[in-house]
Amino acid sequence: METAFTPFASLGGGLLIGLGAVLLMLGLGRIFGATGILSGAVFVENRDELTWRLALILGMIFAPGLIFAVTGAMPALTVPVSPAMIIVGGVIVGLGASQGSGCTSGHGVCGLSRLSLRSLVAVPTFMATATITVFLIRHVFGA
Repeated sequence: METAFTPFASLGGGLLIGLGAVLLMLGLGRIFGATGILSGAVFVENRDELTWRLALILGMIFAPGLIFAVTGAMPALTVPVSPAMIIVGGVIVGLGASQGSGCTSGHGVCGLSRLSLRSLVAVPTFMATATITVFLIRHVFGA
């Protein structure tokens, strides 16, 4: 299986995610964690926080349109699995993020930079699990 990994695009994306996390921390004093932001928008406990959460989610959804407006082309995107596998994977990731009190963006981007002990444990666990999952999918199940 070939991937579309490009180091420069990945570096640019990582820098933009880091910039977004810093701006959210400086502007609102909030930690950038995508699953926590989505969860807070779906299960509203504080109406004052709903606006920035929805703005951030809409930005994530419409960002490809901005890329198209700037470059005139959409990034190539291929999803080599079925919609059922995507749904199952999403549910598993959501449960894992709930159990781990955060997702890769929260722990990896913000938690590590704050030297959070929980994130120092969570991120290597995410990486090891991802490595095992990719190995199993590519070499055991043959996808």
